[in-house]
Amino acid sequence: MLELFGMFVLALAPIIWLVIALCGLHMEAYLASLGALVVAAVCAALGWAMTPVNMATAALEGFAMALWPIVIVIIAAVFTYNLTVHTGAMETIKRMLCSVSADRRVLTLLIGWCFGGFLEGMAGFGTAVAIPASMLMALGISPVTAILACLIANGVPTMFGSIGIPTTTLASITGIDVVQLSTVQAIQVFPFVIACPILMVALVGHGREALKGMLPIALVSGVSFAACLLLAGHFIGGELPDVVASVVSLVLTFAYALRMHKSGVEVPEKYRLVAGASDDAPDESVADKLRAWAPFALIFVVLLATSKLVPFVNGPLSAIKSTVNIYAGDPTATLTFSWVNTPGVLIFVCGIVGGLIQHCPPHEMLGVLGATVKQMSKTIVTMLGVLACAKIMGYSGMIASISAFFVAALGGFYPLVAPLLGALGTFVTGSGTSSEVLFGNVQLHAAQSIGVNETWLVASNSLGVSAGKMLSPQNIAIGCAACGLVGKDGEILGKIAKYAFAFAVVMAVIVYAGSLVL
Repeated sequence: MLELFGMFVLALAPIIWLVIALCGLHMEAYLASLGALVVAAVCAALGWAMTPVNMATAALEGFAMALWPIVIVIIAAVFTYNLTVHTGAMETIKRMLCSVSADRRVLTLLIGWCFGGFLEGMAGFGTAVAIPASMLMALGISPVTAILACLIANGVPTMFGSIGIPTTTLASITGIDVVQLSTVQAIQVFPFVIACPILMVALVGHGREALKGMLPIALVSGVSFAACLLLAGHFIGGELPDVVASVVSLVLTFAYALRMHKSGVEVPEKYRLVAGASDDAPDESVADKLRAWAPFALIFVVLLATSKLVPFVNGPLSAIKSTVNIYAGDPTATLTFSWVNTPGVLIFVCGIVGGLIQHCPPHEMLGVLGATVKQMSKTIVTMLGVLACAKIMGYSGMIASISAFFVAALGGFYPLVAPLLGALGTFVTGSGTSSEVLFGNVQLHAAQSIGVNETWLVASNSLGVSAGKMLSPQNIAIGCAACGLVGKDGEILGKIAKYAFAFAVVMAVIVYAGSLVL
């Protein structure tokens, strides 16, 4: 057991480095990830006798997987968002969302929950905290409350964020069918999705009393989102659940809010916002409003039309691919690149067409693209480092050693800590995708060792991501920067911790109970 523990500590060294570098040394994520890659290479050589050629080709496979499809999706999604900001369309979208109610609780659901979920599904990487939080603050909600509400809202959609990159990446590295994985993830996160809007209403209303008269609309927001996550995950896969769920939840919540307004429901003074949409806001036609939503509507339609729901489109496009062997240590270890039917390419096309609809000249689009690549450059390096590190850890046997120790130490109780690993990975890296890469195969090996359902345990890593995302220092810093609270990160962390830890405890119980019956 002592030898097993020694190998476990050595195998965990890259993760330990990430924790120290990010939380202790406050190092930037891209530098910490490159450091983790170096640590992983040294440990693989010393502890598992990995040859230089195998190490180099394993890292190269990680680089390739990071660039295609992960990095291209990141750039495409953020480019589309930045383009709507550049054209002024985002302001139109904001005004539309803010026009329906003067009740801070209703607007928190529409902006923080529904629109935030949409931004997470489309772009991710902090946009779903920064934009809704700044909007809520501009409407008169205190900045601390706005950030906390958006942190709660941002946790559960993360597994399907950025056009499903965390889920599709997890499916890719573990070999589990993405539709099956998406379905199980949606089942696990279902109760937490329903709980989030209720918690947000209580938060912005400063207590349970705020739920009076608001429980129906909170349930409409949460149940519709949760149900659509499940349906989209089961019938489409990992790319669109957030987008579908947020759109449906937004429409239904908007309609219910209008119904409340027209039926003369009085907004209590303490929940009424003094600040509202600007009085000198321009009058916008229906065409202006449709134009503002055009890029996002196109992405929704195109990704749906090219999904497995439309096999006569999906089949030919998916056939345009290349399969290569990069890792020298195993000729059967192949990587497949889909050149057309991949979210990044499709989103780029939709973003460009949407920009043309919004009358953005091509040279300005090129400028936005250049600015986006520069903006995301450190994130790109982070992805390269983390994926290369994970590949070295996987191929060398380091992941197997981590799994072996957990299984030996915990046995059948391992599922209790499975979601906590996912939470740890996201807390440290700030990225659901990075957490999936770091711990996805640990969960798979553990499931195989203790004889529980593999998909259930692997999906639990994504479930844990939901709790870790709330606590992520990077996510908190983004919210503080957007709301002018730089330096208040510790205060926000202390306030959000009770929600994240409560979620983590319930998640551990659900995963353990599920492992006993599946």
